[in-house]
Amino acid sequence: MNVAFVASEVVPFAKTGGLADVAGALPKELSKLKCNVKVFMPLYGSIKKQNLKLNYVWSIGKIKLDIGGEVRNVEVWQIQLKDSDVQVYFIDYPKFFKRKDFYTNSPDEHLRWILFNKAVIETIQRLQWSPDIIHLNDWQGGLIPLYIKENYNWDKFFQKTKTIFSIHNIGYQGLFPANIFNETEINSKHFYPTGPVEYYEKISLLKAGLVFSDLINTVSETYAKEILTEEYGGGMHEILNDRKSDLSGIVNGVDYEIWNPKTDPNIYKNYTSAKLSDKEINKEELLKEAGLPYNKTTPVIGMISRIVSQKGYDILAEALPELTKLDVQWVILGSGEKKYERLMKKVARKFPDNVSIIIGYNDVLSHKIEAGADYLLMPSLYEPCGLNQIFSLKYGTIPIVRNTGGLADTVIDWDKSVEEKRNDGTGFVFDEYSGHALFKVIERAAVHFNNKKVWRSIQKNAMKKDYSWKASAKKYIELYEKAIEK
Repeated sequence: MNVAFVASEVVPFAKTGGLADVAGALPKELSKLKCNVKVFMPLYGSIKKQNLKLNYVWSIGKIKLDIGGEVRNVEVWQIQLKDSDVQVYFIDYPKFFKRKDFYTNSPDEHLRWILFNKAVIETIQRLQWSPDIIHLNDWQGGLIPLYIKENYNWDKFFQKTKTIFSIHNIGYQGLFPANIFNETEINSKHFYPTGPVEYYEKISLLKAGLVFSDLINTVSETYAKEILTEEYGGGMHEILNDRKSDLSGIVNGVDYEIWNPKTDPNIYKNYTSAKLSDKEINKEELLKEAGLPYNKTTPVIGMISRIVSQKGYDILAEALPELTKLDVQWVILGSGEKKYERLMKKVARKFPDNVSIIIGYNDVLSHKIEAGADYLLMPSLYEPCGLNQIFSLKYGTIPIVRNTGGLADTVIDWDKSVEEKRNDGTGFVFDEYSGHALFKVIERAAVHFNNKKVWRSIQKNAMKKDYSWKASAKKYIELYEKAIEK
């Protein structure tokens, strides 16, 4: 099966969130299952051709694309994804992609992604490689299903190609003003109130993907149900309900070659579930690096996320007066909304022995927090899948999460499992989205920390869980087969 995997970011080349982890790992696992996978992404300025030793694709040369009334010369570079047979193709147009950020609010932002969508299609044509499946991820590839069906329907090369559209976060919709419509080269019959690409007098690339793809997928079973509701559907719930039979959810896997405390080169000391005493060394060193005093009996709560309301920082702010009374320490890594950044810095100054906040993103430090913290907190308003809670399970760092999306699908509440006499709990889960509920679950979780027999049981339950890509990739193969049969 030939699979073209299209994403705006891919580990290890470019990352702002979980999409990059998926795009770097799933193609490798699909390749192991006898898929011929090629990945397509932009060549951002942060990706250094010389350092990576990218290969210029001479057989393609320059692709001339008319975008926004101007002919653009696009080039393509290629490299093999490490430890795999997967080829990655980079769409190179420096004027659009050699910028400080991957995503911008520039007036030409729509042109960047129109070019990317067209360039992917025309690169595939020039490779003379006919994909059975084009797997698209989020709005940045949302025009491809429509282009394949209409703008490029003259090319029998794509006659049997099916498209899968994966939603990683329905809150990001690729919205642009209506006056750019002509530059999309979409047939005008599709743009009218409530039409296939129209969303409240704007153009939505996400909506185009949802309407014109053959199947729709999202990154957890619970999130697939949640986005059918008005509360979580981001205004797209009616479309998704119309296509309910074409919608499914598959929980993201993780790459245990990267996220494994037994082999992780980024942590202070490697450990396994058989030698959890070495995890304590990671805690001690993490606190030293974070500038906090070490106390074996004081639990450490880690947070690794964008510092925004969606990640629960509004209810965290609400709960802080009570949370700061608990005998716990906090190591927080992330960046986002300035009001929450300022608030957390203020709390860190007021409680210098209990709170450390590091503004920004640091991949090595995120590994150290996963290994060194006792708990990982993810109190999200919504969470399509989430990966950090899955990483933390492997590291014996007990997740405290809200009962939503992929968090609900991957974390089992310890106390509930004890009540039901299963004793298979892997973390702590709360329902109500409020500061009070957040405080109560942290208070409940902290009670178990110094009962080492119980604590070791929870850790070992967590570390036994297997969320490798192997199982998820098999489900994607089944999804591709369903699309081909459709």
